[in-house]
Amino acid sequence: MPTRVQNFLSAMLGALVVAVAFGALAVGGAFDSADDGDATVTVERESSASSGSSPATPVRNATDVSALYERVKDSVAYIAVRSSSSGGVNPFGGGQQSGSGSGFVLDDDGYIVTNQHVVDNASQVQVRLGEGDDAINAKVVGSDASTDLAVIKVDPKDVEGGLKPLELGEAKALKVGQPTVAIGSPFGLSGTLTTGVVSALGRQIESPNGFSIDGVVQTDAAINPGNSGGPLLNGSGQVIGVNAQIASSGAASNSGVGFAIPVDTVREVVPQLKSGKEIRRAYLGVSTGESQDGKKVVIAELVPGGPSADADLRVGDEVVSVGGKQISTPEEIAEAIADKRPGQNVQIVVTRDGERKTVNVKLGTRPESAQRQGG
Repeated sequence: MPTRVQNFLSAMLGALVVAVAFGALAVGGAFDSADDGDATVTVERESSASSGSSPATPVRNATDVSALYERVKDSVAYIAVRSSSSGGVNPFGGGQQSGSGSGFVLDDDGYIVTNQHVVDNASQVQVRLGEGDDAINAKVVGSDASTDLAVIKVDPKDVEGGLKPLELGEAKALKVGQPTVAIGSPFGLSGTLTTGVVSALGRQIESPNGFSIDGVVQTDAAINPGNSGGPLLNGSGQVIGVNAQIASSGAASNSGVGFAIPVDTVREVVPQLKSGKEIRRAYLGVSTGESQDGKKVVIAELVPGGPSADADLRVGDEVVSVGGKQISTPEEIAEAIADKRPGQNVQIVVTRDGERKTVNVKLGTRPESAQRQGG
């Protein structure tokens, strides 16, 4: 559900920028496609409880991250994609490239995290890890457009020297001003490092299928075409996010406003993608906005055929609470049903003509794409 801030960001975004073969750059749509390349995204990851490794010693000198780079560089992947909808040539073999992006090693079993839009409609995926020259075949295990996350897998036996997983951190521990490090393959230049800080927390961006991604980390570390799916790291070298989008005034290059999907979302979604499970999310089917005085949340639209269409809700109703949670911003409606399952009933309290009404809605299943931003 968009806010004025979100609408402004969406207008500035474009939303992702596109990387094409070896120096030829272009801006393409809201998200990078496999045909055109990937948007630049960086992700910070912290250690997973199952990784068995202890947190690294934090970098004390923010101006020199060479030691951190040496420690994590072999954990970052350059991902080349041939799309089923294009006739592109394998980028590792030269010639025209279908698309590329970045990713990072999740565990010793060969799982690599990237963006959904990087591998969307992929018929062939290959990766190069660190400074290695060898292309390694990979397969897409699972993807989720609603969070723009995907998991691909390589055979550990194909990785010379073994896999080096990154550690996953916690987004809730982040503070504005803390250092960030982005590593990826902007413009096809694999192993590129940029530095910055956490510029803001709790941002909201639009996913490839039109729904909202919440809790996003904003950074000024330079992110450019080809960084998509790469890690955004903290000063300890832990992943705090997955780079996914940039804000831009029209140029397909860094303007100091980048967005990474928070590592907490990675922790929630990736295990389901690894297992091959279909992710089903609860869906309310309403679009909301702020009242004219900006003090209330009102229903702007009931999605035709959606779960709320047949309930006793009306356009203009002021939303007081959803599922017992008080609502003060449009974003909070999606948050209120985030832990619900399709088929569950939820109570929505609204004010209409000065009177409070409680309406029961049976939640549906979120569709593959959103006609408009809604909960």
